Amino acid sequence: MTDHASRAPDAATRPTLATLTDELGLLYGGDYNPEQWDRETWLEDARLMQAAGVNLVTVGVFSWALLEPRPGERSFGWLDEVLDLLHAHGIAVDLATPTASPPPWMGHLYPETLPVDRDGVRLTYGSRNQFSPSSEVYRSFARDITRDLVDRYVEHPAVRMWHVGNELGQVCHSDATALAFRTWLDERYGSLDGLNEAWGTTFWSQRYSRWEEVVPPRRAPYLINPTQELDFRRFTSDALRAVYREQRDIIRERDPRRPVTTNFMGFFPLVDYWSWAQDLDVVSDDAYPDPVDPTSLASAALTQDLMRSLGGGAPWLLMEQAVSAVNWRDHNVPKTPARMRLESLQAVAHGADGICFFQWRASRAGAERFHSAMLPHAGADTAVHRGVVGLGADLARLRPVVGGRSRATVAIAVDWSSWWAAEGEAGPTRRLRVVDEVRRWHRALWERGVAVDLVRPGDALGEYDLVLAPNLYLLDEPDAANLRAFVAGGGTLVLGPFSDVATRDAHVRPGRFPVQLADLVGASGEEWLPLDDHGLDVVSDLWAGPDGVLPGIAHVDSYVERLRLDGGEGADGTEGTQAAHGADGSGLTAEAVEAVVVASSSAPAGLSGAPVVVRRRSGAGRAWYVGALLPDAALDAVLAEVLRESGTLSALGTPAARLGVEAVRRGDLLFLLNHTGSPVSVPVGSTPLTDLLTSAVHRGSAVVPPVDVLVLTERPS
Repeated sequence: MTDHASRAPDAATRPTLATLTDELGLLYGGDYNPEQWDRETWLEDARLMQAAGVNLVTVGVFSWALLEPRPGERSFGWLDEVLDLLHAHGIAVDLATPTASPPPWMGHLYPETLPVDRDGVRLTYGSRNQFSPSSEVYRSFARDITRDLVDRYVEHPAVRMWHVGNELGQVCHSDATALAFRTWLDERYGSLDGLNEAWGTTFWSQRYSRWEEVVPPRRAPYLINPTQELDFRRFTSDALRAVYREQRDIIRERDPRRPVTTNFMGFFPLVDYWSWAQDLDVVSDDAYPDPVDPTSLASAALTQDLMRSLGGGAPWLLMEQAVSAVNWRDHNVPKTPARMRLESLQAVAHGADGICFFQWRASRAGAERFHSAMLPHAGADTAVHRGVVGLGADLARLRPVVGGRSRATVAIAVDWSSWWAAEGEAGPTRRLRVVDEVRRWHRALWERGVAVDLVRPGDALGEYDLVLAPNLYLLDEPDAANLRAFVAGGGTLVLGPFSDVATRDAHVRPGRFPVQLADLVGASGEEWLPLDDHGLDVVSDLWAGPDGVLPGIAHVDSYVERLRLDGGEGADGTEGTQAAHGADGSGLTAEAVEAVVVASSSAPAGLSGAPVVVRRRSGAGRAWYVGALLPDAALDAVLAEVLRESGTLSALGTPAARLGVEAVRRGDLLFLLNHTGSPVSVPVGSTPLTDLLTSAVHRGSAVVPPVDVLVLTERPS
């Protein structure tokens, strides 16, 4: 196999977003589809882009049918004109390989390039993304058009970045995919015996005797082998990465100077972005928060933290977002211009050095004609476009932000394979949704102005004081050892429910869970307990009851685990909260374990007084285990105690507490973002701070207007 990774430049020499931003400042623009318009419109577009402060557009994403109207033919003349025009107006181009949407002739002449779904139905053309990642015919055509595109435009001064495909996420179950899947499995396991061992094929008489018998998961009478499902997800992610790498390598061979990217899609369930991250010179993301979802901006911040973390802390690019409404929800409520500005500046606060949209001009025809754009159907004299112009001016004022980095002392551990395995068929409950849990845990930190990185459980953790792992169902031995070493080194680990249950092959680990870390957290479980409609009340001194008296009661409505304490007083789990207290006020003496949340006396037989959330001091560090899907308020109270105990500070340099605004520090700049409909006063200290957006000076406190942003610096304006 080709070692594509070896062709990627060394991290110290590879091109980055700074290749553009050192000259242009914060990048601003969006997808531009000039092939939908006549030349007179191109001229108007260039003029209006310039007036709006646009300095980057992505061109060519869906242009394959025009660039190659028939197999092997090329029609680049119109694109020559577009690039010349944009360059003349000072607008840089992120030039895309058009390989996301093959022309109809490909599917018609070569139906084997079309994807096959799980039911064996071959999907057809007439939409987009209609290709099989394992089709050598598709990939050959994709390589050819990429090669010719780059050869033609590698020296064009407008081209400042390359963009491979679009939102890579295609899945195929065809016979061609089966061949590629077998090759991938052979490389992973080394033999058919290795495969049978990993897949546990003695169950249900599934043992394979020939490689030809192995196929992708397809429609079957009942449940598919869970390890087969997991490996197919891993394979699909790798197959799509191979498609990306082939085109990236063609670009890189011809142009080592300009960065190469493709657009991610947040917590996308079909591709493991951790495995892709080192292949991109610039991490890019498409984000479409729902303006009617009250948690969407918290979720957006989490996704932005993920993108920054995928790039190792380097600035990233918000490649797509909606200016106003999308077209693909059942009811497409638009954003206001103020909300659009707030979301954009939130991305900048979390590390983005570029803000782009889908798309520049609204399409008159096609499936996305009701998707909003920077230039709407009604034209430039609109609130939407005035908001676009205003945002361009704001981003120009924020040039001091460029290249700034954030520093976090808290990390959240996320692993795609574990996510996939945890949500597989035939588990204890479908109510544990991994990304939903990550969002809930992150939200408690976000509301308190705590900076967060995302990590893999096996990453170096020495720079963090606190690591949260909302769910690590699948936990490899080296990763478990890494978490253990983190605690031994003085860190605090908080492990969520249904963690350390399975091996990398999704086999259940025998023993009491979390199997490899039970001694670390000082408690262990024997049974996973999805709850009936009555749920379960839990009690803790971390929150008060309705009358303000401690302890308070919270109601768990879906899932809890049968745990026991395995160290210190009350280790049988029947006495509720352990009585040992440490000198630091944590309630813990050395090596002691404490149940900080317990099942109430009204719990079903066998659970009354049983531990639900435990913490244990282990040497210089601490470990917590959360053995239930706690309600939001109870989870928030637990995490607030974790933050207090670990001494975590907010972006204001004060102990983490709710601020009423989103507070983010990037470099030496403090972003205060008000997501509410009322002004909020925030204490900012006695040093005068200047708002880069308005030049106003704030001392002592700063009032953030509704749906508005301050970007504060000690530097004079």
